[in-house]
Amino acid sequence: MPDTAWYRVEVGELEVGRLTTVVAAGRAVCITRTEQGYGALDNRCPHQGGPLGDGQIENGYVICPWHGYEYNPCSGRPPEGFSDGATAYAVRERDGGLEVELPVPQERISLMDQMVDVLTAWGIDTVFGMVGHSNLGMAEALRKAEADGRLRFVGIRHEGAAAFAASGYAKLTGRPAACFSIAGPGATNLLTGLWDAKVDRAPILALTGQVQTQVLGPGAFQELPLAAAFDAVAEWSQTVLTQANATELAALAVKHAVVNRDVAHLILPDEVQELPGLAEPPERPRAGRIAAADVLPPRRELDRAIGMLQAAERPVIIAGNGARPFRDAVVALAERIDAPVITTFKAKGLVPDGHPLACGVLGRSGTPVGSAVMARSDCLLVLGASFSNHTGIATYVPTIQVDLDRMALGKFHPVDVPLFGDIGLTVEALAQELAEADRPKQRAVIARRTERWRAEKARRAALVDGAGRMHPAAVFAALTEAAPPDAVIAVDVGNNAYAFGHYFECKPGQDVLMSGYLGSIGFGFPAAMGAWAATRGGRKVVAVTGDGGFGQYLAEFTTAVKYGMPILHVLLDNGELGKISREQVSAIRPVWQTDLVNPDFAAYAESCGGRGWNVTDPADLPRILADALAVDDRPALVCVRTSAQAV
Repeated sequence: MPDTAWYRVEVGELEVGRLTTVVAAGRAVCITRTEQGYGALDNRCPHQGGPLGDGQIENGYVICPWHGYEYNPCSGRPPEGFSDGATAYAVRERDGGLEVELPVPQERISLMDQMVDVLTAWGIDTVFGMVGHSNLGMAEALRKAEADGRLRFVGIRHEGAAAFAASGYAKLTGRPAACFSIAGPGATNLLTGLWDAKVDRAPILALTGQVQTQVLGPGAFQELPLAAAFDAVAEWSQTVLTQANATELAALAVKHAVVNRDVAHLILPDEVQELPGLAEPPERPRAGRIAAADVLPPRRELDRAIGMLQAAERPVIIAGNGARPFRDAVVALAERIDAPVITTFKAKGLVPDGHPLACGVLGRSGTPVGSAVMARSDCLLVLGASFSNHTGIATYVPTIQVDLDRMALGKFHPVDVPLFGDIGLTVEALAQELAEADRPKQRAVIARRTERWRAEKARRAALVDGAGRMHPAAVFAALTEAAPPDAVIAVDVGNNAYAFGHYFECKPGQDVLMSGYLGSIGFGFPAAMGAWAATRGGRKVVAVTGDGGFGQYLAEFTTAVKYGMPILHVLLDNGELGKISREQVSAIRPVWQTDLVNPDFAAYAESCGGRGWNVTDPADLPRILADALAVDDRPALVCVRTSAQAV
C-alpha cells in the first residue's frame, strides 16, 4: 500500500492572496493561493498548533492567527533565522479541480482505544459528556467504540448535566455510567453531580482531560490540580501517565466504582491521549476480580431478629432505597407475616401504593398513613435505609436494621439487632423461618387511614389559589392515572418533590429517581436523560421538576431533542422558588429574592424542536398528559401553573 495518495479538495473560488481550510484524508489542510499558484500546508502550526487556515497571507507569508509565526505558502519554510517550518504537501490542478498529495491514513490502535476496550468489557456502555480540546484523544476512542456498537455517547450542553445523567443511570440500574469532560472548568462542572452520586451510593466514573504534563505547575491555560479538586468526592482517582499501567487503571476505576458504590476518576493528560497502544496489551478481564456480595448475617444475630419478629404483635417493615433491587422479596415477606410496609422517600414505589399493606412514604415528603402506622408499631424491620432526619424513623421502637454496609448499621444511634448482610438473602432467610401471620387489625388501620388520606388528597386537588393557580395534588392525581405502569420518574428538588411524595401513587413496576442526601436542585431533567439511556427507550421516562430546577439545565431540552428522547417533562410553574419562600415564612422572615422571571416553557419546548403544552385548568390535565405521553420521537413538556405555597 503506498504511503501517500492524491485527494481532491474543494476550495471554491479562492482568490489570489487568500487561504482556506479543507479536510482530506482525515486531516485539516491549509490551502493557499498566491501569484505563484496553489500551496498546501498542514493546518497545524508547529509552534503551538494554531490553525493556519484561519490566518492570512501578508508580505508573501502565511501568518499564524495565534502568535504571528510566518511560513512560506508553498514550501512551509519560515523566514531566515527561524527553523520550525510547517509541513508542506504537493498540489496539482487536474480535471478542473485541485488535488493534494497526503499521507494515506493508517489504522492505529491508540492507548485510549485500549483503555476504552477495558472500560466497555467491564460494563461501561454509556458516556455523557462534552468533547473539547483537552480530551480529543479519548473522544476519538469513544467515537470508535460507539461506531462498533459497544457504547452510546450522549453529548450534553453542560458538564453538570452529564454527571447528573450518569448518576440517574446508576441509581436506576446499579451499574456505573461515565461522565466526560475537558480539563479545568469542564472537570469542575462535574462535581455537583458526582457528589449526588457519592452521597446516594451510586457507582459512577468520571473521565477528565488534563493539560499536557510539561506545562503542569506554572499555571497554564485551564490547568487545575484535578487530583486535589476531586480528592473529596472521588473514592479513587488516578492520573494516567504511561502505557505500562493505563489499562490496569481503567479496570481499577470500574472496580472501585462498582464494589464501593462510589465515584472513580481517571485524569487523562493531553499528550498521554496521543500515545500508541501496546503491541500486546495484557488482558484485563472482569471475571475473577469482583467477588459476589451474597453475605448472610451471622446465625446468632439472625436468630435474635427472628425472635423479635415472632414476638411482635404489630411489626412494621421500613424499606429504604438499598432494598429497591429486592422489592419482590420484601413484598413476599410482608405478605407472609402480614406486616405493613413503609418506604423512605428515595424508595418510593418499591411497594405499589395500591397494595393493602402499603403505607406510602415516611417523613417530610410522605403521608400521614406511614407515620401513624409506625407510631403504633412494636417492632421495626428496617431494610437498606439510612435513618436520615428527613425520614424520621422512630428511635423509640425496638429495631432490626439490615444493610450490607457495616458503617450504616447503627450509624446515628444504637439499634437492637444490627444485621450485616445482603438485604435480598436476609429477607429470604427471614421469610423461610418466620411463621405465616394474619393481622386483620393492622390491615384495617391501613385501609381506614388510606381512605381518609385519599379523601383529603381529593379535597386539595379541587383547590385553587387567589391567583387562579391549581393545587399540585391535582397534577399528581392526573399523573397517577396517566403514567405507564413501568414508568421511570425522575424528580427534582423543591415543592414539586414534596408534592410528588404526598400525592403521586406508584403502580407496580414504576421506579423513582431523586437527589437524596445531596438534595440538589437541577437533578430532575438530566437524570431523566440518564434513565432514558439506561432503558434504551424501552420504558417511558417522566421528569417532574419545578421552574427553578428546570431553569438550571434548560438547554438540555435540546439534548433530548437531538437524541430523540421521548421524555415526558411535567413542569410545575409557580413563578418562584416556592420551597424557599415557604421556609422564609416559616422562619418568620419576609419572602425575599425567590421570585422568578420565566419564559413560556411550552413555547420554549416547541422552539427547541420538542412538543409543549400549557395547562391552567385541571380538567384539561388528563387529555394533555395522554397526548404528551403519546409523543414517541422527541421530548414533550407539559407546563402546569401551580400554587407556590401549596404542597
